[in-house]
Parts: sequence; C-alpha cells; structure tokens
Amino acid sequence: MSDARELVMLVDDSLANLMIAKEALSDAYTVITVPSALKMFELLARYAPKLILLDVDMPEMNGYEAIKILKSNPEVKDIPVIFLTAMSDSGSELRGLSLGAVDYIIKPFSAPLLKKRIELHVLVEAQKKTLQDYNENLQQMVAVKTQTILKLQNKVLQAMAELAEGRDTFTGNHIEQTQRCLEVLISAMLEAGIYREQTVGWDIDLLLQSSQMHDIGKIAIRDSILKKPGKLTEEEFEEMKEHVAYGVKFIEKLEEDEEDSLYLQYAKIFVHYHHEKWDGSGYPNNLAGADIPLLGQLMSIVDVYEALVSVRCYKPAFDHQTSVDIVLQGKGRNFDPVLIDLFERCSEKLYRHIKTPGNGKSFGQNISAFGQ
Repeated sequence: MSDARELVMLVDDSLANLMIAKEALSDAYTVITVPSALKMFELLARYAPKLILLDVDMPEMNGYEAIKILKSNPEVKDIPVIFLTAMSDSGSELRGLSLGAVDYIIKPFSAPLLKKRIELHVLVEAQKKTLQDYNENLQQMVAVKTQTILKLQNKVLQAMAELAEGRDTFTGNHIEQTQRCLEVLISAMLEAGIYREQTVGWDIDLLLQSSQMHDIGKIAIRDSILKKPGKLTEEEFEEMKEHVAYGVKFIEKLEEDEEDSLYLQYAKIFVHYHHEKWDGSGYPNNLAGADIPLLGQLMSIVDVYEALVSVRCYKPAFDHQTSVDIVLQGKGRNFDPVLIDLFERCSEKLYRHIKTPGNGKSFGQNISAFGQ
C-alpha cells in the first residue's frame, strides 16, 4: 500500500460487525464506521471513500435500497460497493450484483480474505482511473492534432484563395474585407432576428472562414480577362462567369475525401450562389427570391459593396455613400429587400470595417458590373 491510506466506509447497523470489520482493515486503510444507510448519505457529502462495505439487512433502509440511491447520484455512483452480509443464498447475491455491487462477501468472513478482496477492488479502481485518464489524455491529444490538421488545411485553402485573388493586383484585400463585412451583416441579421429559422445551427466562425473561398474559381480564369482594364466583351464575360463552375468543381473534389466537412459545405454555397440575383437574372442557375441560399445572398451584397469602395482595373474606388446608394438601387432586383434594408441600417459599420474606403466619385456604372 502507498503512504496515503485509502478511505473505506463500513455501513452496518450492528456495532459488533462494525468493530470486527474495522479491526480487520485498520492496519491497511483509514476506516469510517457508519450505523445506517441514512447516516452514510450524510457522510458522503463530506467524505469520498474509495470503497463502501454495505450491509444488506438494515432497518429504515436496507442495502439494496441504498445502492439504488447511490447509483442514481452522479456524484457518488462510481464508488464501488461490496455487500457484506449474512444472506448467503444465490438469489440475494445475484440481486446485489445486478444492482451494481462489485462483490458480495458472506459473513462471518476471514479477515485476511476480506483485506485481499478489498485490496483487489481498490487496485482495479485505481487501474480503471489510470486507464480513464489515459483515454482522456489520448482524446485530448487527438483533438489537438485534429485541430492542428484543420488549421493547416484552412491555411492551405486560404493560401489558394489568396493566390486566386493575387493574380488580380487591383483586388487588394478583397477576401479579408468581404469576410469582415460579412461578419458585420450576419451579426446585424442575427441581432435583428431576421431569418431566424434558417440561421439556427450556423457555425458562424466556420462559415466566416469558409467565405474566403467564394472566388476560388478565378484561379482558372485567363489573366487577359481577369486583369482587363475595361469592360468585358460578352464572350469574355461568359468566360468570367465560369469561375463559379470551376470553384464548385474544386470544392467537390475536396469533398471526395471530406464528405462531412461543414467548412466545405459552407464554402460551396458561397462559391455557387454569390452571383445569383433576387429577380432571377443572375448566374449560374438563374435562381430567384428565396430559392437562393441565404449565405449566397449575404455574400452577394458584401461582394458588390466591397468592389464598389475598392479600386478595380475597370473603375476607381467610389466613396462610401455612393457605394451604398448603388447597392440600394438593387433592392428587389439584385438583392432581397429585407437584407438590403438591413444593409442600409448597418452600412456605417460596414464602412468602418473596410481598411481603405474609396474617395472617388460616382461614374454611374450599373451594379451588374461589380463583383464579377
């Protein structure tokens, strides 16, 4: 035994039995003697024994009734119980074991045998605790490793998204700025209780991270189109629109190995639907109204706003108010009227979340030219 003696609780209504059992165990354990089950429950509020020796045949509350209460209490249910009783029939023993006892010792008992049985159960409990601690540590290690891998995956995906963005020297910090604007708009929407049913269960941190992928498909678009300093021809615009399909294919390829990735599920929605328009004139599927996933609608708004206040190869940066006015012109046509009203209310906060707001003047461009 270790220097720190284990605490054992003896519960019996017979003083003689308590003295005999205590005498047998006191040289190896710290022993508390208890005259009734009711008193045992009082003492368990102050003591945490390693094991309880419990008599079956007691007045007021017998051992079977007591163990039922013990096992129903989360704070003490894991304390092992050994029935120490004169009831020697197999039916009584089976009942005791069925109720959760770890052993059933018949009185009168041999002191050396009692000590050995208790020593064995204390050792088993110690080994169980060691194994439990090991499993918990292992689970923690796995969780940390998993988080490390996820962070690495996200960093790789973010680097690819930034690579796609970086091919166009005019887009600047588009990914970061749309992400911050999206956070503002979603926070305002949740605070206002708008579309509450659709947002239940959203992992906001994860979906904000995944929003960085919304233009990943542009990595497949030719530089001559991506960097053209002027309006695209009809043929060029059709090719530009293909970045959505390229992005979706890229995400689906990743999903082959990560079918249950919520990150990729969010990312695919952003990629697929952020160019759809409320009136059905968008692409790639000409969806209209509520058929457009909410995340796609939100990204569409912040994507256009961020493009308006930023320098692009085909335009200077517009000032904040001009940009807001242009977005508002799309109410009911390009954007959900409810979300546009929300956008207008929080537009000043959006402005503060743009690092370098534009100071240019309106040149009257149509909103469809932005966020290509």
